[in-house]
Amino acid sequence: MEAVCAFSVGTLHIPTAPEIPTPFRKSIFLRNHVNSPISLVSWGISKSKLFTALSPPPLTESSNQPEAESEFEGQSEKIDWYSQWYPLMPICDLDKRKPHGKRVLGIDVVVWWDRNEGAWQVQDDACPHRLAPLSEGRIDQWGRLQCVYHGWCFNGKGECKFIPQAPSDGPPIHTSKKACVACYPSSVQNDILWFWPNTDPQYEDIITRKRPPYIPEIDDPSYTKLMGNRDIPYGYEILIENLMDPAHVPYAHYGLMRTGEPKVKADREGGKPLELHVEKLDINGFIADQGLTKSRFIPPCIFYAYTPDQPSSSGETKKPLAQKKMALIFICIPVSPGKSRLIWCFPRNFGKWMDKIVPRWIFHVGQNLILDSDLYLLHVEEHKIRDIGPNNWQKACFVPTKSDALVIGFRKWLKKYAGGQLEWRGKYSGALPSTPPREQLMDRYWSHVVNCKSCNSAYKSLNVVEVMLQIISVASVGIVATMKQGTMSVATRNSLVVLAVLSFALSRWLAHFIYKNFRYHDYDHAFR
Repeated sequence: MEAVCAFSVGTLHIPTAPEIPTPFRKSIFLRNHVNSPISLVSWGISKSKLFTALSPPPLTESSNQPEAESEFEGQSEKIDWYSQWYPLMPICDLDKRKPHGKRVLGIDVVVWWDRNEGAWQVQDDACPHRLAPLSEGRIDQWGRLQCVYHGWCFNGKGECKFIPQAPSDGPPIHTSKKACVACYPSSVQNDILWFWPNTDPQYEDIITRKRPPYIPEIDDPSYTKLMGNRDIPYGYEILIENLMDPAHVPYAHYGLMRTGEPKVKADREGGKPLELHVEKLDINGFIADQGLTKSRFIPPCIFYAYTPDQPSSSGETKKPLAQKKMALIFICIPVSPGKSRLIWCFPRNFGKWMDKIVPRWIFHVGQNLILDSDLYLLHVEEHKIRDIGPNNWQKACFVPTKSDALVIGFRKWLKKYAGGQLEWRGKYSGALPSTPPREQLMDRYWSHVVNCKSCNSAYKSLNVVEVMLQIISVASVGIVATMKQGTMSVATRNSLVVLAVLSFALSRWLAHFIYKNFRYHDYDHAFR
């Protein structure tokens, strides 16, 4: 993972809480963003140093050894999981024409565009009539959310505006509080829709007191900012600590990073010692040092890495305008036990032309392959950790090297400020979903394609092309077969035969491409 590029990030501004740093060196995601396996342009990210204008607060209490977690004395402050902002989806992947169902912290919500208010609304995904999911409904001609079970309609405030079964000359039963849908505070920031998972009226104006974390680079017009999202079949804790672990990249993702061969290496993959240190840890997360880079964890969701400004030979910091700058931003969302959601964004101020030429789905093909390459490992790992108990993680896992310092830091934070695990408020027993067949576990269609506008459009378009190739193939054979001998020249007949064969071959190749990149792509490490 020493091939990790030095990348940069501007200051991540958190208006309501101290900024919390975290470690990250999984530049393999970015490598597939700038150097996608199927990209037409090859970028040598490892050959260019990218710098950032981020100035983190002074770092203190440096810890140079990945020491095991100690028992915490006294009562430490605890994080309230339900008093935080959580991202739902990037705006670019939300369709204003229909409602969307999402789950966060075990809470099912419906997200829909209220054209009357000109805003996205987040409400309980249950009709008060018979609890049918409103996310399966539609937006009616008056811009209201309609339940398709019995036609009840609701406005952006959750008020019921119409009950078809109620007599028009009868009492206005639709005005009853029991007919209303609970609404969650929501806000769009950095082109991402966030919501506050509490419908108590005291939080109605929470946006005026506490805002979601703000990332300037995403809104900076000088940066490119392609986003992606995927539902993950393992939990929030496993997702975050995997992103904090650069040592696994040469092995779990072997072959996906095209980097130069190290001069000295102990094995084929080129793994080596890494000097990682957690320098500051409190309830607001932690800061970590990864040598050339710094990283930050901002609870409960954000994890990113950056390279500080590099001083010149005269001791002065280089001007930001002369630097190539980039951010690796990962947003990890707890969905339910054994399930999470990942939103990623890699804003950068160079190579912007490539994003205008190469469709977003091209990048997602490579990025999904990265997620697939260790997906099964992490799913199984989570089940083993659950069996031994989250609080026994340090006793069960042998983590003697500094390369595990960030993972240990996260587990330490989780134990000290969250009791070792997420709080589901009794909604779940703690049991994990059983392991499904491998093809279902690593499914791409339902976990990503249907939730990504670019990939969904590409999937439909490529399927149309496949059908057209099959039609051309069949039509060419039909023409040759039905034409009487002598009515068609030999050259024309041969051309149609060749066209039929090529069309059929291309349709078969395209079908394989679609299945492998939009449906299911197995990953066998033994043959990599």
